[in-house]
Amino acid sequence: MLRLTLVRHAKSSWDDPALGDFDRPLNGRGRRDAPLMAKRLASEPLGPVRLVSSPAVRALATAHAFAEVLGVPEKQVRVEPNVYDAEADTLLGIVHGLDDADRHVLLFGHNPGLSELAAALAPHDIGELPTCAVLTLRFESTHWRTIGQASTVERYLVPKKE
Repeated sequence: MLRLTLVRHAKSSWDDPALGDFDRPLNGRGRRDAPLMAKRLASEPLGPVRLVSSPAVRALATAHAFAEVLGVPEKQVRVEPNVYDAEADTLLGIVHGLDDADRHVLLFGHNPGLSELAAALAPHDIGELPTCAVLTLRFESTHWRTIGQASTVERYLVPKKE
């Protein structure tokens, strides 16, 4: 059994118009929500996890906040350049290429691609993932390359449902 947790980056700042999209940092709400959502995720047994993130500043900051709460060394967060600005097909290709030894992967990315991937894999309609949403899907497969639709949505957490 495999688990994929999709995490949309936390809320980012638009305060500096000179920054390009890739370089936008988290805003105050994002810096608050990322560790909060990681704690909510960690409130249930996760087992060992692999964190894979877009290299964009806001996604990587979200992944690092989760890593800290989950006790994963920051250097073990795998940066996957193709997650940035990816469509669902590209993200699914990345998931299909994951190491089968990693039974639970947290993928940190962006909309619209992440929501489109959720729509393709979830067994029922999830809708658009808001910032810092956490969606865990369970697959009966033992190989990432063969996953299709998930058998179960194990958790769907959003910051505003506190």
